[in-house]
Amino acid sequence: MKYLALFFLFCYPLLINAQQQSKRDTLQVHFDQEMPGEILFTSSRERLQKEEFMPNYVLSPKSDLFFAIKLQKPLLYYQKILAPKLTETELFQQGNFQFTLWIDGKVIYRSNLSPGAPQQEIQQQETILKRPLIDQINGQGSWSESFWNRFLFNGGEKALTDGKHHLKMEIRPYVNTDNLVVGGIIASGELQLSVSMNPDINPDKYRLQLPESYPGLNLSKAKCDRRRMQQLKGMIEEGIFKKVNGIVVLEHGNLLIEEYFNGENRDSLHDPRSVGKTFASTLTGMAIADGFVKDEYQTLDQCYDFTKYQHPDPGKNKTTIRELLTMSAGFDGNDEDPNSPGNEENMYPTTNWLDFTLDLPFRKSLQRQWHYFTAGVVVLGDLLHKQVEGGLESYADKRLFVPLGIRKYRWEHTPQGLPNTAGGIRMNALDFAKYGQLYKNGGRWNGKQILPQAWVQKSLSKQLMIPEREKEYYGYLFWNKCFNVGNKAYEAYYCAGNGGNYIIVMNDIPYVIVITASAYGQAYAHRQVDRIVSEFLLPALINAGN
Repeated sequence: MKYLALFFLFCYPLLINAQQQSKRDTLQVHFDQEMPGEILFTSSRERLQKEEFMPNYVLSPKSDLFFAIKLQKPLLYYQKILAPKLTETELFQQGNFQFTLWIDGKVIYRSNLSPGAPQQEIQQQETILKRPLIDQINGQGSWSESFWNRFLFNGGEKALTDGKHHLKMEIRPYVNTDNLVVGGIIASGELQLSVSMNPDINPDKYRLQLPESYPGLNLSKAKCDRRRMQQLKGMIEEGIFKKVNGIVVLEHGNLLIEEYFNGENRDSLHDPRSVGKTFASTLTGMAIADGFVKDEYQTLDQCYDFTKYQHPDPGKNKTTIRELLTMSAGFDGNDEDPNSPGNEENMYPTTNWLDFTLDLPFRKSLQRQWHYFTAGVVVLGDLLHKQVEGGLESYADKRLFVPLGIRKYRWEHTPQGLPNTAGGIRMNALDFAKYGQLYKNGGRWNGKQILPQAWVQKSLSKQLMIPEREKEYYGYLFWNKCFNVGNKAYEAYYCAGNGGNYIIVMNDIPYVIVITASAYGQAYAHRQVDRIVSEFLLPALINAGN
């Protein structure tokens, strides 16, 4: 899940709420077994390995929670009882565990894990599973962490008020064929909770960092609401906002706010995941201005011979650069659909990402309709590499990074050794802020037009509406939406990446905001950024004089 950027913004791919199943009949099957397996809980990965379990637990914003499942038989054994005519592969593809969480005697959340996780070998052979529910340091949004986050989102947070609570977890097998068939309880466990999720934040305890000069950025003389910023800093340091690494705010291009957390500093080269996609858009605009690419309506058949790839189709030939920039190409790839052939998770294990993408089938229904398609940005990077002078890495350094004074950065590379435009560039938060300010300046830096203003305007425009999201749009690898403060909406264009990484260019007010974070794969990552911006940063900037 390394580059899965925005799937977790509004979608939850690993778990399906059983209450959201179709209205088909659900068949309950009870097992004739004297004693089901058990579920045991502990507070750390080390204790989990040593099997040092506990009946009582303090749940706080900084605590970890792990669990072990000890089954009498592997999951496959129970699934064969539910659907004896299915093969082992069919059982893996059509079933999994069903988890239920009770709080104080009431079912709060029930969910069927989507087929695929845990792995097939584990489901068919293992009787002991040791997993994280909350892992503050090493968590990567695994299926078990996602289950816990979805539990919190779907009623768990309301149920777990500060104080004493009783938690019970139950696990059943399920198989989903013509009907949803659910077995009896195969493991259960209980935990006494003492919840303290709302620590008292005294803003006076948290000192704000005084920004220092940085090449290309002068210090701002503007003010901000320092007490609100102290409150925000306290909430990050106390773990209410999790895995935030840095916050930088520029005002009229000058450095106003600079804070770091969780061991990072102004020299840390941060991995922003899909934030890096937007750099491909910038380099496309530069390549057009320099005459290496005709325009964004150039078609792919001018660079690739599709007769050499699988599923040849005239639609592939006539796919335009613009369709790659706006996530609207007709290639059968959609990162928000785990069953899509071109889902990025299918691409990463392959030895040639370009061939993987160009081999995909073409679906006319996807063309010119927004769908998040990471692999398309890989094609864009390859196309640029073939057409710009000296290759993409050298060209990016000469045309973009040197003019912005960005000297310390690191590309990740595709299996073919090219810069990974799918989301693989690391730099520090201040340099990300300079990149955002370039767009705020209309493509100018230090008095020079290094990116055409017309390209900036196209990029920061509402090229396509994003389906099922109210008043959200997509430009040229930029997102667009409004952040609400009180009863007023503030429009922003932004790059976003898995983990809660953002470069935000405010439209009508003079700010560029950078948030670096490492909540990779966590469903809360983007929601908490919305809160940070709407409830703390923008009010602190807008109400500075109050």
